[in-house]
Amino acid sequence: MEAFYTIQGEGFHQGKAAYFIRLAGCDVGCVWCDVKESWDPSKHPRLQINKIVADAKNHPGRMAVVTGGEPLMHHCGALTDALHKAGFETNIETSGAYPLTGTWDWICLSPKKFKPPLPAILEVANELKVVIYNKTDFDWAEKYASLVSADCKLYLQPEWDKSAQMTPLIIEYIKKDPRWEFSLQLHKYIDVP
Repeated sequence: MEAFYTIQGEGFHQGKAAYFIRLAGCDVGCVWCDVKESWDPSKHPRLQINKIVADAKNHPGRMAVVTGGEPLMHHCGALTDALHKAGFETNIETSGAYPLTGTWDWICLSPKKFKPPLPAILEVANELKVVIYNKTDFDWAEKYASLVSADCKLYLQPEWDKSAQMTPLIIEYIKKDPRWEFSLQLHKYIDVP
């Protein structure tokens, strides 16, 4: 769908320079998705992997974040191989609803109620990031926190449009259960992509 150089705005790598590669296509259907234009892959051009990597190499940062839509709707092996060969760290942001393909240095799993993650991704996720849209999402977060590995980083992130209502609840939740950390969509506050 698009690619751009910016900083990672959320989760464990927040604040780091990153080249984002947003793949088109998603059938997870989150009502609060902020890139719904990515859902239909037929509306976006297909690009050769060597073109994607060449464009990424035009920037000094060497962290590539593959996101979507839902990036695992695509077979990602050739893309991650090419990025690694070019010296990039490969990170993925996924709902985990499709089988994991590609070789990843960092896996951010953000499970969605609309299409839950496959069990195989739970054991390899480096980061569990749960978007908090309403109070029941805390139970959803705990369900998946109990299924990921013990060294997986745990993040709670308020849904952008409900941030004013959910942020105080998340803060209190983290104070009671310090396994969790707060993830903020920093990129929206500083107005970068």
